[in-house]
Amino acid sequence: MNNRQLTFAREYRGLSQSDLASNINGLSQSNLSKFEKGLGYLSDSIQRDIIEFLNFPKGFFDLKINNIVENANYRKRSGVTKGAVQTFELRCKLIGYIIDQMSEDIDWPEFTFSPLNVDEGYSPEYIASYTRKKLNLGQFDPVKNIFTLIESKGVIIYEIDATEKFDGVSFITDKGYPLIIINKSFSNDRKRFTLAHELGHLLMHNENNYPIPSYRDKEKEANNFASEFLMPDNAIKNSLRGLKFNDLGEYKRYWLTSMASIIRRAFTLGCIKQNEYTYFNIQMSRFGYSKIEPIQVYIDSPALFDKATKLFQVDLAYSNNELQDYLKLPMDILDEIILKENISKLKVIR
Repeated sequence: MNNRQLTFAREYRGLSQSDLASNINGLSQSNLSKFEKGLGYLSDSIQRDIIEFLNFPKGFFDLKINNIVENANYRKRSGVTKGAVQTFELRCKLIGYIIDQMSEDIDWPEFTFSPLNVDEGYSPEYIASYTRKKLNLGQFDPVKNIFTLIESKGVIIYEIDATEKFDGVSFITDKGYPLIIINKSFSNDRKRFTLAHELGHLLMHNENNYPIPSYRDKEKEANNFASEFLMPDNAIKNSLRGLKFNDLGEYKRYWLTSMASIIRRAFTLGCIKQNEYTYFNIQMSRFGYSKIEPIQVYIDSPALFDKATKLFQVDLAYSNNELQDYLKLPMDILDEIILKENISKLKVIR
């Protein structure tokens, strides 16, 4: 039994070491602690009882799932409990693991974006502009099919059912696949900004390509990237001069971004002054738009992960039990993460 996988399964079930020890005859918290640190030994019978109690397949405890989510980039609101963060991160790790495991039988698209290093003189705005050109977006084009565009360059996107405290996360899986996970429940304009934000992280802050100095404000850089990616300076700046509150809906419909982000964009580009920026935000609060904005903008859907699941279920004819054995995961996790209605097709490589 891999000690780190035991910790993973215990924490995924929301149990402390004391909680688990109290439910296993002959297991003390101190012995469990030593084992999880790689310093102790647990008898075969105790290991069997732990596996049965945690309800993970035996093979799961022989895996080595890393997927360094704690060093990845996700935005969360203040007040989130440590346990909620831990649960969210573990789910993200499992999604990354599933993608890696599936790569033994399917051919994920090649990553063809071009990361650039801010420390080499490339600003987030320049990188966003360069990325738009790589996607064949014209100067005045809104980013319409944002999921499709990003996935067409080899980034896998997963929509997760999560508390509103979480926006999204991006990281490179253990086997090197770029992954963005975003909150499924958010409004479409918020999803769009989150996707652009996380894409900025993947392109600018992927330590596999460049070491990131500690003095860099990665969140600000990702926000700057997202703003330029969705609302290019040279396309929107002139039109935002003299911005009126009643104009926000029209701009939202065109650029497919939130009213709040348009206001921020106008301010950061120097199109409105501080007092006007304050006025706009007061009006947003007055009409309740700071919580729920009017106008639902268009967004497409991610497809790669669903296509992969459908491929296993239909093309490769895996039953649910066979899929469980293949992934070495309990059925409740399969139900939660992958057993959904999907559409085809990826390329079978075996």
